Amino acid sequence: MDHSTFTRQRVCILGSTGSVGANTLDVMSRHRDRYEVFALSAHSRVDTLLAQCVQWKPRFAVMPQPAQAKWLREGLHAAGVRTEVMEGAQALSLIAAHPEVDAVMASIVGAAGLEPCMAAARAGKRLLLANKEALVVGGALFMQAVREGGATLLPIDSEHSAIFQCLPEDRSTWGERIDHIVLTASGGPFRQRDPASLASVTPDEACAHPNWVMGRKISVDSATMMNKALEVIEARWLFDLTPEQIRVVIHPQSIIHSMVVCRDNSVLAQLGTPDMRVPIAYGLSFPERIESGASALDFTRLASLQFEPADMTRYPGLQLAWDTLRGTEGSTAVLNAANEVAVAAFLSGTIRFDQIHNVNARTLDTVTPTADACRCVEGLLAIDAQARRAAEQLVTGLHST
Repeated sequence: MDHSTFTRQRVCILGSTGSVGANTLDVMSRHRDRYEVFALSAHSRVDTLLAQCVQWKPRFAVMPQPAQAKWLREGLHAAGVRTEVMEGAQALSLIAAHPEVDAVMASIVGAAGLEPCMAAARAGKRLLLANKEALVVGGALFMQAVREGGATLLPIDSEHSAIFQCLPEDRSTWGERIDHIVLTASGGPFRQRDPASLASVTPDEACAHPNWVMGRKISVDSATMMNKALEVIEARWLFDLTPEQIRVVIHPQSIIHSMVVCRDNSVLAQLGTPDMRVPIAYGLSFPERIESGASALDFTRLASLQFEPADMTRYPGLQLAWDTLRGTEGSTAVLNAANEVAVAAFLSGTIRFDQIHNVNARTLDTVTPTADACRCVEGLLAIDAQARRAAEQLVTGLHST
């Protein structure tokens, strides 16, 4: 199709220097007739953001701290680029909800992505959601914002994109079609390692994912299977399912990205090479399909596709997904906050790999959110802050022993 007469979609990428953000720019570079970069943001990699701004010349760029923003402004001025630099958390919400933005790629890692995701949802944007924490923390409140704002919510996690691709566009028929869904998990780098040896795991070992190239935090989550726990929670809200309708199976090859089991026991699966550009391209072009840059799947070279049950002894954090979904409202926000603190502590060498679950489980025992706090963003962020304080105290206790 000739898109030369079409107005290009203006895209805001929240977290453009991470793996999802970089892959989004890669896909967009293949379709410059369809997409233009309106705004970019980064957390700390100001040098990478500068290079992206020089290449793409967005209208806006955002950094969280004044010193970083000043450095970026000076670099852009020297390069002759007229991108306007903004700073602070509120700026993320402003660019996500900007009236000239058509699509928002939400790829900020962690609870920090909740507010700009809410802003994009309320503004009725095409919201490409790679920030699973927006749903893990926001849950019902976030989905309410999507409905009331008239936003188009498109999942970018490979597993949720796979489920979405297996379902018809008419969401009203999903409930009558689905018996349950099956999220696949690679099992991470320690799938065959003796659980008793995990106390000695180093951050570099935990970040060495066998199939996917991801950031360090998400890579650690994959090693503990906490990423899959968060995906279970995300799937509950994306597809309006009960906890019992969500299952997980280990699939080491990461070829089948997830499956829908229909009421007649037919199974619909989405397959492809493990490349995030596929779900990104689908989100950008939905309901069309565009070239993504990913390699084609060669069935003649697939020796086998393996499946294994998820071992809750090896991956105790996975069970916390169903526990929190069935528990007190807001418990999923507590779990997410605790895990962010615990993973950061492990990456900094403060606690051992096998202590991450200890921090998460004990924080859930310590913090009991109230239902009223879950009714607004401020309340959810207060739960998040309370859980972080509790987790940090636990980390301090483990470090001192």
